[in-house]
Formats: sequence, structure tokens, C-alpha cells
Amino acid sequence: MSDTFLTVIFAACLVVVLILAFGIAQFGRGGVEGAKRSNKLMQARILAQLGAVILVVIYVALRKSGN
Repeated sequence: MSDTFLTVIFAACLVVVLILAFGIAQFGRGGVEGAKRSNKLMQARILAQLGAVILVVIYVALRKSGN
């Protein structure tokens, strides 16, 4: 179970990094549209990051309880 859960955590972290990279790329393009897209991507990054942190906390709690 822990190997599968750890893989899910790594995938969630990868999603966060990809969203961050796309957001920075959009910001680098400039203009109003680029700034709007970058802002939306950064909002999505925050939600994805929250999900990744929650998964890590669940993983640590399960490991601590011995399950």
C-alpha cells in the first residue's frame, strides 16, 4: 500500500511542478492575456499543492499509526 501511495504523492508533486512551469512560461510571454493565464495557472497550482500536502500528511499519519 505504501509504495502505491508514495507513487501517488510523487505524481501529485510532479503535477504541481508542471503547473508552475506552465504558469511561469505564460508570464514570460507578457501581455494582458499571458498575465491572465499565468494567474489562473498559479491559482490551480495552489490547489494542486494543497492536495499534495494533504496526501503527504495522510501518508505520515498512516506510517505513524503503523498501518
